[in-house]
Amino acid sequence: MLDIDTQHLTRGGGRLFRFMADPRPPARSFSDLLVWQKAHRFVLALYAFTAAFPKQETYGLRSQMRRAAVSIPANIAEGFAKRSKPDKARYMNVAEGSLEESRYYLILAADLGYGQTDELLAALEEVSRLLNSYARSILAPGS
Repeated sequence: MLDIDTQHLTRGGGRLFRFMADPRPPARSFSDLLVWQKAHRFVLALYAFTAAFPKQETYGLRSQMRRAAVSIPANIAEGFAKRSKPDKARYMNVAEGSLEESRYYLILAADLGYGQTDELLAALEEVSRLLNSYARSILAPGS
């Protein structure tokens, strides 16, 4: 969210407003990132959802869903620690791949009758938007 600074600069008779970025301090740890926090909450919700799966899915779909979901915040965390922008972006891209894999597994789980996935899909969509923005910001000039 951008706030307009009430002080303005004038140039050539016109006003130039200075925009101030969100006043939050820069992230010092991956856990400070909103995208990581939302991804972690998604994983916790997915674990609760898959706990009710049939026993025959213990080493099948339940395991695959959990692995893919955990990969999202794990890659965000690992990428946060990388020093180069291309390395950081690569880990965000891997997280995006795991996110899409998770999206498919939720569709499959619903089609198999294992439960309603609408809330999980909505949470995943929010993570997707945040992750996409974060990945773009990493590669933005001057970042």
